[in-house]
Amino acid sequence: MAPRLPTTVKTLIHNTAEKKLYLTTQPTPTPDFSQDEHLIKVHATAPCSGELLWPINFPEFCVQSPTPIPCFDVAGTVVSAPPSSPFQTGARVWGRTSPARHGMATEYAIATTSELAIVPDNLTWEEAATVPLSALTAWEALFEQSKIGHIESGAWKGKRLLITAASGGVGLWAVQLAKLAGAIVVGTCGPSNVEFVKSLGAEDVVNYRDQSLKHWVEDDRGQREVDIVFDCIGGKSLKDAWWTVKDGGELIGIYEPTEGQRPEELKGKTVRNLFFVMKPIGAPLKEIGKFIESGKLKPALDSTWPFDDYQKAFDKVASGHARGKVVIKIAE
Repeated sequence: MAPRLPTTVKTLIHNTAEKKLYLTTQPTPTPDFSQDEHLIKVHATAPCSGELLWPINFPEFCVQSPTPIPCFDVAGTVVSAPPSSPFQTGARVWGRTSPARHGMATEYAIATTSELAIVPDNLTWEEAATVPLSALTAWEALFEQSKIGHIESGAWKGKRLLITAASGGVGLWAVQLAKLAGAIVVGTCGPSNVEFVKSLGAEDVVNYRDQSLKHWVEDDRGQREVDIVFDCIGGKSLKDAWWTVKDGGELIGIYEPTEGQRPEELKGKTVRNLFFVMKPIGAPLKEIGKFIESGKLKPALDSTWPFDDYQKAFDKVASGHARGKVVIKIAE
């Protein structure tokens, strides 16, 4: 017999008008099986840097609600599912859900078949929650948005890749995935994370507090220019990164449109550059999960916070000093 569900669930709400987060209770959601929806008991979720600004900056991608539920990473247990779903009751799943619907900072939430995959057995719920959004973003940037090729194509071997904010949630996955694909990786980070980024597989690390990327590449352009830049932070880092990419190279960003930060002096430089918003598709998580199970990829959990301490979790993310992912624990 299926467990009896509560009629209401504890839920984190983002009041976009007041720009505040608060806990409340809402009716337990009901999945629509005709729309491939599953009811998930959420064990852990994770805030994303800048996500509270998404309804303002990217309204076309976000749920149309004045009080959306934030956080779109989920690690949880399937409570009910469409009969045809590969993820039936009791399945341990993870995924990144679409911001076009309410998020996962709630005790029970909705996710669709295409967003989900099975959690590797060697991960805790908290570790699992660190993976989907960040790893999927890095995967899409390198192996789908870039023209170089798939992780196992051999095309990455010997390519030089620069990753900004390499110790952050997305950057640390990009370093590991690129290294696994055969690339020569350069990462940027603050002084306290230099050794950490090297441990992930970066062959060179630029401490952005000591040296700008522009000065770094000018010190030895022949050896330091890169084939591709993956920018995870925008702003000055993105602007300086333009100086590092070879003529004919690629520059891919996830924080802001890349062309907007092109220095005036480089207007004639031929660089394929693009900004993208990642697709919430669970299929690559199956491949990522296999690499995690084999020990070739490792998640990085910065800290775990109880649901009632949600604000501390968001504050840690906003500080910009998290090493890896900050997680909110919803349930055992």
